Amino acid sequence: MAGVDEPGLPTLYEWAGGLEPLRRMIDCFYDRVEADEALSGFFPGGVSTRHRAHVADWWAEVLGGPETYTEQHGGYEAMLRHHLGLDITPAQRHRFAATMSLAADDAALPADPEFRAAIIGYLEWGTRLAVENSRRGATPPAHAPTPRWGWGVAPPYVG
Repeated sequence: MAGVDEPGLPTLYEWAGGLEPLRRMIDCFYDRVEADEALSGFFPGGVSTRHRAHVADWWAEVLGGPETYTEQHGGYEAMLRHHLGLDITPAQRHRFAATMSLAADDAALPADPEFRAAIIGYLEWGTRLAVENSRRGATPPAHAPTPRWGWGVAPPYVG
């Protein structure tokens, strides 16, 4: 899938510093999830290194990086399948989003408000879709492309 059309701006992936910082965020996130009573039940026995790597690939692709998740892990359809039947509650969704925001801090991702607004915008959008698609009997769209997220309304301030 093509990237977001924001001429002259770095992708969110580039602004974050590439895959390594995003992987740090994902590791920080899942370290927190494993210790969280409200979320750890989704991962009995803990979160594998393989799962963490796949989710880092997802975030990298969504934020404008390489299309590794689509090419190697099944793309958006695979991501949707992972959430089917989980019956995620609104409280769990909120906890997930708040925990990911804290993980971005833990991983020392760029702290500028424009970048954080963009990734939190994606996080809100994605977690709300995950809740919908986690309901019993949910029928997510077939063959949807992997989303690509951009700066939206607040491009990076380079003063």
